[in-house]
Amino acid sequence: MGTSQDGPKNAAEPAPADAAGTAEHTTPETGATQPGAAQPGWASGTAEHDTPEVAAASPWQYPGPVASWPPPCGPERPGTPEPGPQGPLNGPPHGLPHEPHRPPHEPPAAERVVDPPAAALANASLLGIGYLMLGRRRAAALAGLVTVVLLVLLASITRSAWLEVAVLLWWVVVIAHAWRLAGGRGRTPGPRARRQRLVALAGTLPVLLAVGFLRFDAAGVERDAAQARAAGDCPAAVAAVDRLWFGHHLANAPLTARGDDTVRACTRLDTAADQLRTGLTGDTQALDNGFTGLTTALAELPGYDAVVERVLDGFLAGLPTKDACDTRDITAWLRERGNQGNALDRVTEVVPRVAPEAIVQCADSHMTSTSFVRARELYQELLDEHPDHELAPRAGEGVQKATWAIELGTVRSLLSSPSPDRPEYCDKPSPYSAAAPYGAQSPNRAWVAGRNEHTNRLPGDWVVDDVANAAVVICAGAVAHGSVAQTCTYLYSGVLSGEKDVSFHRIAIPVRVYEVKTGRLITSTTLEVNGESCPSVVNYTTYNRLDTGPAADMYVTASDADVHAAFNPLINPCPAARRPGRPRPGRRRAGLGRWGCR
Repeated sequence: MGTSQDGPKNAAEPAPADAAGTAEHTTPETGATQPGAAQPGWASGTAEHDTPEVAAASPWQYPGPVASWPPPCGPERPGTPEPGPQGPLNGPPHGLPHEPHRPPHEPPAAERVVDPPAAALANASLLGIGYLMLGRRRAAALAGLVTVVLLVLLASITRSAWLEVAVLLWWVVVIAHAWRLAGGRGRTPGPRARRQRLVALAGTLPVLLAVGFLRFDAAGVERDAAQARAAGDCPAAVAAVDRLWFGHHLANAPLTARGDDTVRACTRLDTAADQLRTGLTGDTQALDNGFTGLTTALAELPGYDAVVERVLDGFLAGLPTKDACDTRDITAWLRERGNQGNALDRVTEVVPRVAPEAIVQCADSHMTSTSFVRARELYQELLDEHPDHELAPRAGEGVQKATWAIELGTVRSLLSSPSPDRPEYCDKPSPYSAAAPYGAQSPNRAWVAGRNEHTNRLPGDWVVDDVANAAVVICAGAVAHGSVAQTCTYLYSGVLSGEKDVSFHRIAIPVRVYEVKTGRLITSTTLEVNGESCPSVVNYTTYNRLDTGPAADMYVTASDADVHAAFNPLINPCPAARRPGRPRPGRRRAGLGRWGCR
């Protein structure tokens, strides 16, 4: 291979091996060749020579390392010719080996040396500080993102022990990873290791101290809540749990979840307590809901027995209530509930102490308000449920009074419908057992149905306006002609004149007499009221001056004494008539004294 004789000089001439600047230089410590030393047999690229400056700007020079000339010993490296005509302007000069294009060589970056314990300790903060010390920014960002996601899940979504274990495993992983990236056990601590460890400790220690303090504080909160629950004080337990905040959720999520359980449990028990308070107003549905809530709490909320007991104590302290009927309804519900084998069964012990007096007072209030049917039911309830109680005699009297009141109400209703003149009672009598028996007194005062001009003339001490004061009810029918007392002949004159016989009839009044006390029929008869007959003059009515004479049948003229005499056997019966027996229908004339007596 030769060189062009007339081309410009662009290669350094070979120099002796001992030329200045071409000898190999070695370091006294290792003997390694320095970067600027020349290869054996070749001139150094940094040796001083007389090469013109134009050689550096030669068009034949390629970017990258400059090939020395003559080429080094060894097999010739084949070159790939550039496309296009070869010539002084388009290619390398004749005889020079072709070198492919190479990018400029970049020196390797200096390796960052980090102490492994420092990197691991820094990553223990879960803030990615260890990765930042190692220059791993992407790893630090990714680790921080994973940490944030895990903590958010742990603090607000899934506050469970298994997720807390997952966070702990993640903490171990990032520590181990930083240790490994820093070289692990194979790395010898350098002179900066102490400083790096102090930096790592400064970043991690506050985090660990904060977590430890928060966990310790959360444990104290849980202890206070547990003591409050053991004392049955749910408000104090909830107040203790309210001291937990987001930091506690991050440091000890499962414990805060248990705190939420405490709040929910106390809310359920508060609801049950409110329902029991409503039940004290006599609302048995609220009472049922409250006891159902307490029963469920005993079964599903272990550790809340004292709270349930306290709620139950508050309910029992409200008995008896101000309203006796509410107390009666509550005790009746408790009695029907019975024992169910739990701590709530002690409410049945209150029933015998509270119920009897409440029942009697409630029955008395119903008597006052004329709710006699309900009053009788309550009095009877006391006799059935507490027959040996000291209030039992009073309840027995109440049953009797209520029964009388009910009977009296029935009798009054029958006497007023459809009308007092023809009441339903006369066909369907009903007893009023509080009335005086027929014949026990004289006169036997009567309540008269179907009043007319004759019954209205009865003495005031014989009749009453209220059947409650009567011994008998007299149902009087329509007045009719009775037997003939006397017949007389009368003369009349006018267009027509003549004589006419007039028969004077006694006043017939059909009556039925009922004993008020039993409602039995005493007699069904027709009374005949006697009176004066055959007066010297009788008055009658003519029509259009057509005088046909007086009517052939006329009533006698009865005085008050005659009316009293007719009704006297009913009001003041003789001893024989007082004995109950089958009534004897028939007519009765006045003037025979007492009924059936002369």
